Amino acid sequence: MTLAEIADKIRGNVAASTFSDSVKFDCGGDGVLVIADKQVGLEDQPTDCTLKLSTKNLAKLVSGNLNPMTAVVMGKLKVSGDPGVAMKLAGLLKG
Repeated sequence: MTLAEIADKIRGNVAASTFSDSVKFDCGGDGVLVIADKQVGLEDQPTDCTLKLSTKNLAKLVSGNLNPMTAVVMGKLKVSGDPGVAMKLAGLLKG
């Protein structure tokens, strides 16, 4: 699954949510996925929280096949910035 496909998959959840923070999924060479201002985009910008992980693991998070806490413990997901923002993402990522 590409970042564009992941963005399409979660766009409706983000628009319908009360999530008011900003978060960036940094997938290295594959690019970034940013959620800010109730929009999902692929252009890099400063955010409240950055999550570094592979595109493959982001796809697993969105599909429910990877638990975020397990991903952090296993080193598959690194959080920088405000970790409280990361905790608010659970409902947004279910595609």
